[in-house]
Amino acid sequence: IAAYAQHGQAKEALKLFGQMQLEGLTPDEVTFVIILGACSHTGLVDQGCDYFVSMNRDHGIRPTADHCNCMIDLLGRAGWLDEGEDLINSMPCQPTAMSWMTLLGACRMHHDVERGNYAADHILELVPENHATYVLLSNI
Repeated sequence: IAAYAQHGQAKEALKLFGQMQLEGLTPDEVTFVIILGACSHTGLVDQGCDYFVSMNRDHGIRPTADHCNCMIDLLGRAGWLDEGEDLINSMPCQPTAMSWMTLLGACRMHHDVERGNYAADHILELVPENHATYVLLSNI
């Protein structure tokens, strides 16, 4: 699944994921990070959201920061910055600098200066020496 996902073949990764489940194999936390990342890099927003919900509902896997960061990336790439920020504010775990950096990257992509400044403030609060924050912010 990871090989397909890493080589831009998300549909094949998702197909294999479905086959895995049909054969009775249970996905773990890592499998869901891979699946969410595959959805993110190919713009499969609805499917990614469904997998994110299914993780906990159907498999009892509580989302970690890695899962949430994949979702923030998925939403951000699609231009759903409000939803990405809402996810950060409702994460079941403490948002990390990477959570905010992912949102900042989406703000750069979609030219959202105000939200970018907000995200940068949070990053610098968590990791004051992170110079990449200033670079991303200057490129909005």
